[in-house]
Amino acid sequence: MAVEAGCDLVLLCRAYDVQLEAIKGLKLGVENGIFTKERIYTSLKRVLRLKDTCTSWQTALNPPGISLLSKLHPSHMALSRKAYDDSITVIRDKEKLLPLSESMHQEEELLLLTPLVKPLPASSLTKSILQAKDAQGLAPTPHDKWLHREKGAIMSGEGVFREFGRSLARSRHGKLLHTSYTANGVRPVHENLIHRASCIIIVTADANRNLYQAGFTKHVEMMCSMLRTRGQKKSVIVVAVSSPYDFAMDKSIGTYICTFDFTETAMHALVRALCGYIVPKGTLPGTLRKSKKVLKSRQHWIVEEYDRHRDGHGLEELTKAVARANIVDLGHLESMPAASFELFNQNIKEAHFVVRNSSTHALYGFAATYFVDGIGILGAILVDPSKRNVSVGRSLHRRALRYLIGKRGVKKLQLGTSFPGVFLGIPIDEGGVKSWFANNGWDVQFPKRLTNLIINDLSSWSIPEGLLQSIQRANLSFDLIHGLDNAESVLSHVGSCANPEVLELYKCALQETKACGIVRAKGPGDTLLGTIIICRPGSPLSTFVPPLLSNVDEGIGGVLAPVVHPGSQDVLVLQGLTLMGVRQNKAHKSAKTVLSWVQDDSYEQVMAMGFEILQAYEELTTAPDNWTDLN
Repeated sequence: MAVEAGCDLVLLCRAYDVQLEAIKGLKLGVENGIFTKERIYTSLKRVLRLKDTCTSWQTALNPPGISLLSKLHPSHMALSRKAYDDSITVIRDKEKLLPLSESMHQEEELLLLTPLVKPLPASSLTKSILQAKDAQGLAPTPHDKWLHREKGAIMSGEGVFREFGRSLARSRHGKLLHTSYTANGVRPVHENLIHRASCIIIVTADANRNLYQAGFTKHVEMMCSMLRTRGQKKSVIVVAVSSPYDFAMDKSIGTYICTFDFTETAMHALVRALCGYIVPKGTLPGTLRKSKKVLKSRQHWIVEEYDRHRDGHGLEELTKAVARANIVDLGHLESMPAASFELFNQNIKEAHFVVRNSSTHALYGFAATYFVDGIGILGAILVDPSKRNVSVGRSLHRRALRYLIGKRGVKKLQLGTSFPGVFLGIPIDEGGVKSWFANNGWDVQFPKRLTNLIINDLSSWSIPEGLLQSIQRANLSFDLIHGLDNAESVLSHVGSCANPEVLELYKCALQETKACGIVRAKGPGDTLLGTIIICRPGSPLSTFVPPLLSNVDEGIGGVLAPVVHPGSQDVLVLQGLTLMGVRQNKAHKSAKTVLSWVQDDSYEQVMAMGFEILQAYEELTTAPDNWTDLN
């Protein structure tokens, strides 16, 4: 983010492994197209040019001695003062409250409300505390980090802004009231002081993290607004002494000043700005966008390659979170292992990508891609429900397409895959998902419907009346084969009638001779009319077809990928293949049968056999030249 915002130098004073992670992130930023190599070289040239103007190694390694420090001290102090004076930033001053001498009389009371904060390590207050402890010969304790008071009546943390209040009172030559506020909110003491004062200065320090400060400030502003309607003079000035973004976008805060830190030097500069001794000319770093929608659409996330050892557990947690949050029944994701996405098939090239939190190792998003026989397949995009609408999916989608389009010989891109069968396409009832893909370049006009169906109680299922007789009248025959020895006709049939990944699914099933088999449907003269895969409960193939997995100890048999040659008997062939598969599942003691990858309207014919719809998807295909700019 820092490099994207235009920073030339990023300091990371942490552990070595974190620094290595940052360098890796810089490399990934270039690979993801978030910024270019030229952008890095531009910063490098500027840094080197700056270093050339500062000093040389010969000068740095031969310092003139400590005596020179006393001569340099006045000029360094003057430079420090000028730097802090120039950094004071007035974001807004709608009511022209600055300087204070022009907006309030000297006899009017000024109220200063400050939070309890720990003094900064570089401050003189911290130094005096440590020196006092050294003088007493006491070892520091955790409590000492907050112990900076001279009198028992002063709360721990209150001393940080005490000198600021005194300095402001002296410079103003007027009365100043000062008290602290805490997470307890507006107390009676605050209300009494607000009624007395004509101007209230509220100090915040990282209010976006310390939300009580934001709540307190808004409460006081509301009180003063009500009092102003009654004719009382109640001006409010908010000073952010740490993050400048506490109220940068909140226009209800009429006068808003930023100091960027709360060291003594910064507080003295603030006093000079409030009292008119200097004219603040600092600027807010970065760019504030009015539209949050624009901000989200431009956000880029670092996308990394998936590492099963590093990301496997996070992927399983991500799939569970997606399953629980979705409207559509995606229960098969709950029990799905991370291994379901990895085929390790020599004919299918695969690459998977993640957006992750490098500190917690949590995955914010995951994308699976496959390439087989000239077809680039986007098999899945998963985004953590808590991280949606912030461009995680868009970043993953862009990175996945860049990989697929970059493959030599790519002819078309496909959304959804049967192998692995995690997502056959876009879930049909997820209308928002379909429009999202349409907005990101996919052609959604001519989708292919693919349906998973289920028989939930196979023990009570019976063959539909008249089906066997219809099959016999049509002179159809069926047989079951295992292994690749007798599979040439099957593979030729599937290769000509189905997608390349379906062909690889068949090859995988044929290799599992003990757990899987292929049912063939033949017509007169042994003409091959159709095929279907059957698999026993717990077969190795179930890893790659998650609907066959179960949370409980129940056997789910599979009847997968029916491929039927178009013709006058195609409905009867499909029903016959399905019937043979279900009977085999029943013989294998399956409690349920899942029928997967039923194309287009054919699901209606198998629903007449006692199946219910489990999931329905739409597979999309689009030409690669639909995406011309993926940077």
